Amino acid sequence: ENYYRINADFTTDDNSKLRAELSRRIPDTQAAMQFLTDCTDATFTVGNVTVKPVHKSPAPPFTTSTLQQEASRKLGFTVSQTMMVAQRLYEEGHITYMRTDSLNLSELAVNAIAGEITDKLGKEYLKIRKYHTHSKGAQEAHEAIRPTSIDKHTIDGTAQEKKLYGLIWKRTIASQMADAEIEKTTVEIHPSTRSEHFTATGEVIKFDGFLNVYIESNDDDADEQDSSLLPAMSEGQSLSLASITATERFTQQPPRYTEASLVKKMEELGIGRPSTYAPTISTIQAREYVEKGEKEGEPRNYKVLQLKNGKIKETVKTEITGSEKGKLIPTDIGIVVNDFLTRYFPSILDYDFTAKMEEKFDDIAEGKLEWDKEIGTFYALFHPDVDHALNVRLEHKVGERVLGTDPATGKPVSVKIGRYGPLVQIGDGDSDEKPQFASLLKGQSVGTITLDEALKLFEFPRTLGEFEGSEVTVAIGRFGPYIKHNGKFVSIPKDIAPAAITLTEAEELITAKRDAESKKVVKTFDEDPDLMILNGRYGIYISYKKSNYKIPRTVKNPETLTLEQCREIIDRDEAKPKKPARRTSARKK
Repeated sequence: ENYYRINADFTTDDNSKLRAELSRRIPDTQAAMQFLTDCTDATFTVGNVTVKPVHKSPAPPFTTSTLQQEASRKLGFTVSQTMMVAQRLYEEGHITYMRTDSLNLSELAVNAIAGEITDKLGKEYLKIRKYHTHSKGAQEAHEAIRPTSIDKHTIDGTAQEKKLYGLIWKRTIASQMADAEIEKTTVEIHPSTRSEHFTATGEVIKFDGFLNVYIESNDDDADEQDSSLLPAMSEGQSLSLASITATERFTQQPPRYTEASLVKKMEELGIGRPSTYAPTISTIQAREYVEKGEKEGEPRNYKVLQLKNGKIKETVKTEITGSEKGKLIPTDIGIVVNDFLTRYFPSILDYDFTAKMEEKFDDIAEGKLEWDKEIGTFYALFHPDVDHALNVRLEHKVGERVLGTDPATGKPVSVKIGRYGPLVQIGDGDSDEKPQFASLLKGQSVGTITLDEALKLFEFPRTLGEFEGSEVTVAIGRFGPYIKHNGKFVSIPKDIAPAAITLTEAEELITAKRDAESKKVVKTFDEDPDLMILNGRYGIYISYKKSNYKIPRTVKNPETLTLEQCREIIDRDEAKPKKPARRTSARKK
C-alpha cells in the first residue's frame, strides 16, 4: 500500500538550517496535495523544545552467533566464511575458541583490557562490565571470543584475517568502556493551518565513551549514521519555510532471511549450538532446500510533490524494488520436504526440540538420567511416526500438484519433485504407456506454474537448423537450457529465452564457446597427450594426468616450454615436501 512521508526544510533568523518530518503519514496523493496546499500561506512556529540526556551502552563481547551476524553486516562475510577465517585465527593463537555462546571474559583478560583502555584513552573511558548469557540453552564452556593478546591491535595475515581480527579486537575493548553520553534534542514545529506538527531531532555527543572505538550495526540499518546538530531554538520562535517535500512510499512485506538474520533467529529459538549454525546453513543450501537470491530488483515509479516558493510541483521518479540478492529463498524441494516433515513429524520439527534434547544431554552427562532409557523412550514414540509416514507415501504422492489435462493426448498433467528436481509429467504410472517428463526452467515453481507453461516445456528438444553440416537443437536439462551441436553442449544465458532463441544466436554462442576453449589451450605435445599447457583463471599452468603444476615466475614465455622442461617442473614440484592439511574444525569441549 502506498502512503506519503512528508519532510520540510526550515531556516531560522540567523540563517541556520534544519530538517523536520511530519508526525504522521499521509495516506494518498489527494491528501498529500491538500496538505501542501494548506501550507502554502501558513506560518511556522516552534512548539515544545525537549532536551534530555541519553546514555548508550556498548554491546557485549562476541559469541559465535553475534560474530557471524556482525561479520556479515560489516564485512560482507558469509556465515561459513566467518567460521573458516575465525578457525585460522584460533589456530594461529590470535583469538580464543570461536565456538561459544558465553559472554564471560576471564579476570586476566579484563585486567589486560582495563590496562589497555587506561593507557591509550584514559581512566574516564574505563568501565568494567560483566555480561550474562540469556540465549536459550546456552552452554558456557568457553570464554567469549576475544583476542588472546589485548595489546596486539593488528596481526599479520590475509586481508580477511586482518579484518575479522580487527572487528573482534574493537568489540572486546568496547565492551569494557564507559557509556556514551548524548544530549538528545526534540523540537516540534507547528503550521498555522493544520493540526499536525513537524518533528526535528538532533543529537550532540557530550562524551563519546565506547563510540571512540566501536559502533555496532544492525539488520535494519548497517550504515553508521552521523548525529545531526540542531540550531538553538526557543518555544514561540518563528521559522521560515524553505520547502516541503511529500515522497510516495510503499509498505513492505517482512524481509526474507539473510544468513546473519537466520543465525540470530536460530539462537532465539534454541535451534542448534554455536558449532552447528554455520554447518546447518551450509547444508540446507548444499541440499538445495534454499538458495541465495539473484534477483536484482525491478524499477518502480513513485511520485514526489514539492512546495517551494509558494508553488507545488509534481514529479515522477524511479527506484529499484524487490531485490532478493543475497537473501535465502526456499526452493520447491525445500518447501515440499518441509511441508512433509512438519505434517508427519511435528514433535521433531518443533522449535523447542533441540533445546529440550540439549538439556537431556546435559543431564545424562551429569549422571541425572540414563542414556539408554532416554533413547528407548524417544524411539518408542518416533518409530510409529516413521511407519505412518512410510504408509502415507505409498497412498499419497507428496508434493504433487495436478495442473489439468493435455489437450493433445487427454492425459493428466501434473508437477512434482523428481530425483533431479522439479518436473512436469504427462500421463501416470498406472497405464502401460510410459509418462513423459520435462524439467522446470529456472524461475519456475511447482507451486505457481500453470498448465500452459508446463505444456510449453514439452516443445523441447527443438531443432533450429544446421550449422557447419551438423544439426543444432535446443533442450532443457537438469542445469538449465542448452544448445547441442556436433556432440558439444553450450549453455544458454539467462537473458535469452530457450523458446525464442534463433539459429543465428545459437551459432554466435557456439562460436564464442569454441573461441574461449581455444584460448584456454596454450600448447599440447604429440609425444604425451596427457600433458598440456593451459591458460586458467589465475594464469598459465601445466596440466598432467588431472593434476595442475605452477609455472615458475622466471619463465617469461610459457608457450615456449619444451616437453622435457615441463617434465622437469613437474618432477621438482612432486619432490617438494607436502604441507600438512590444515585442520578445518576443532573438537568441542
